[in-house]
Amino acid sequence: MTDVLPQPGSSPKAGREPLELEESGGERPRNTGARLWGRVRNKLLRNKLDPQTVETKNWHTDVIEMNGIKVEFSMKFTSRDMSLKRTPSKKQTGVFGVKISVVTKRERSKVPYIVRQCVEEVEKRGIEEVGIYRISGVATDIQALKAVFDANNKDILLMLSDMDINAIAGTLKLYFRELPEPLLTDRLYPAFMEGIALSDPAAKENCMMHLLRSLPDPNLITFLFLLEHLKRVAEKEPINKMSLHNLATVFGPTLLRPSEVESKAHVTSAADIWSHVQVLLYYLQHPPISFAELKRNTLYFSTDV
Repeated sequence: MTDVLPQPGSSPKAGREPLELEESGGERPRNTGARLWGRVRNKLLRNKLDPQTVETKNWHTDVIEMNGIKVEFSMKFTSRDMSLKRTPSKKQTGVFGVKISVVTKRERSKVPYIVRQCVEEVEKRGIEEVGIYRISGVATDIQALKAVFDANNKDILLMLSDMDINAIAGTLKLYFRELPEPLLTDRLYPAFMEGIALSDPAAKENCMMHLLRSLPDPNLITFLFLLEHLKRVAEKEPINKMSLHNLATVFGPTLLRPSEVESKAHVTSAADIWSHVQVLLYYLQHPPISFAELKRNTLYFSTDV
């Protein structure tokens, strides 16, 4: 995860809101500051970072000049273990940190509104963005979107249409990361880990489909909705460079993760993370999975997988 913040003490023009361009002979185009900010962020993340920067835990400072404006950045990387920690909300009025069943019941929807809107926006104007879901959005933008969704602000759609697409993708990832329990649930975590390790293809197929049927309906429907979205993103791999494996690497450890109790008793290893990725990859590579079909074709075998 990448945190990108304006450097304290930099020029007032380095802040987000004051970023303006003066053009002689005409009025400044609408949202020029926001567009310039996105261009600066992309240039910084794509061209200025190297492996040594990724490995350091210190803040990395850089300066970008564009169209006569100097922007100074301070940035550092947060490890996966830190960025994937769930932070349940103490209130039940928002959407972040609130059980998905509570949110869908309150909204009278099958898939949480935040998931539907973020997916719609990504598919509308971000599906061909290079590194979509892999490149982090600006942390302050993501937090602003989080606050708007939590408050159910009436300006959500307007804000989404103006926001950098990587911030929207980051907000979706943050939503799943902050669920009180992962989308594939704490209860089924051990079974998913055992199921993906099965060597017999038929046994694995039966097990993995049975596990999906064992999910609560809101979790299952949302998972299938996300699954189809990620498949559509991967269809644009020649343009966005995001393969099914890349997307599974980004989302797998978020959607499937040991409970807090198990995490304290057992340190998550690289092999565990690989298994989390493989579970999501299995479903991404599977032919389309229908909720109705899953419910119709219930298999009768022991739940002790």
